[in-house]
Amino acid sequence: MRLTDVLNSLTPDNKAAGWDPVGIHFGDPAADVGSIAVCHEVSEEVVDRIVDDPPDAVIAYHPLLFRPVTSLRTGSSPEGRALRLAGKGINLAVVHTAFDVAPGGTADALAAAVGIVGGRGIGPLESSGGVKIVTFVPSAQVDGVAAAMAAAGAGSIGRYDGCSFRAEGVGSFVPSPEANPVVGERGSVHLEPETRLEMYARATRADGVAGALVAAHPYEEPAYDIYPTRSNEGFVGRVGSLAEPLSIAELAQTVETNLPSGIVRTAGEPDSLVRTVAVVPGSGGGFISAAASAGADVLITGDVGHHQAVEALDRGIAVIDAGHAPTERPGMRLSLIHISEPTRLQ
Repeated sequence: MRLTDVLNSLTPDNKAAGWDPVGIHFGDPAADVGSIAVCHEVSEEVVDRIVDDPPDAVIAYHPLLFRPVTSLRTGSSPEGRALRLAGKGINLAVVHTAFDVAPGGTADALAAAVGIVGGRGIGPLESSGGVKIVTFVPSAQVDGVAAAMAAAGAGSIGRYDGCSFRAEGVGSFVPSPEANPVVGERGSVHLEPETRLEMYARATRADGVAGALVAAHPYEEPAYDIYPTRSNEGFVGRVGSLAEPLSIAELAQTVETNLPSGIVRTAGEPDSLVRTVAVVPGSGGGFISAAASAGADVLITGDVGHHQAVEALDRGIAVIDAGHAPTERPGMRLSLIHISEPTRLQ
C-alpha cells in the first residue's frame, strides 16, 4: 500500500484549514508502506519508541513542523525529532484539520462519543484560498481541455476528482488580419458553438492550470477567467440531537466518562435541559457563534477562554470544556479502523 493511498483513505487534504500544514511532511509519497505507526503527537516518547524498530511511516494527528524551519538540528525540539525520524528513513504524514472535517473523522467521532444522533456540519474552515477557472471551448474539444486542467490540479473537491460544470452557448469573435484562426475568417464575425467550462482549483495551482488550459485549447487565443473564491470548505464541527434530553450536569458527567481528561469545565446552569448539542474537536471557542446559529443548547469543545464563555452565555448557549486533546482522542481511536494492522501508538 502506498503512503498516499493510506492518506486518501483517511482524508482529502484539500478540505484542511488554510493555515494547517497537513499532508506529507517528509518522505516519499509513492513509498510502499507495510508498517505504520499512528500517534496523536510526535513527542520525544513516541520517537524513542519507534526509532529502534522503525515503521515505514508515521501518521500523526498534530503537525510536527507547524511553523517553517530553516535548519534541522539534534535536540529535544520538533526539528530534532524530525531529524531523528528522517535519519531512519521514516516517512511522516499529518492529517490534523483535514481529518477533523472528513466524514468519519475527528468531528464525527467526537459527536458519537457524546451521544449525538444524526449530526450535521457546522463551522466551515477557511481554506488556503481557491479559484474558479472558466474558459470557452468548441464543444467537440471540451473533454480534452477539461482533462488537461484536471491533470494540472483542477477539479478536485473532497474525494472527487475531475469535477467541472459545463454549459452550452455561442461564442462570437472577429479574427484580425494578423490572426491565424482555427475557425472563422479574418475580418468577419464568426459564431461558434462553445461550451463554458468551469473548474475549481487551489490558488497555488492556478498558474499551472491556466498554462495547461492554454496548451490544450484549440484556439490561437483562448479566452479564460480566474476568479478568487471560497469554495467547498470542510466543516470542523457537528451539531445534532441527544437520544434523550439531559441536564448540563448529566451531559458533563457523560463527557467526563467518555472523554477522560481529569477536568471538565462548564459554563451554564447545571440543571438546564439540553437537547441539541454541538461539538468541535480541539480549540473550538471560536465557533460559539456558529454553534448558537445552528440552534445548539450547548457546545462541547476544548480551550475555551473566559471571554468566550461569557459570549456563549450571552448568546444563550452553554459550554462544556473537556480539554483540547481529550476532544480529539475519539478520532484517534477511529483512525485505527481505517488502517490495516497499524502499530498502535497513542
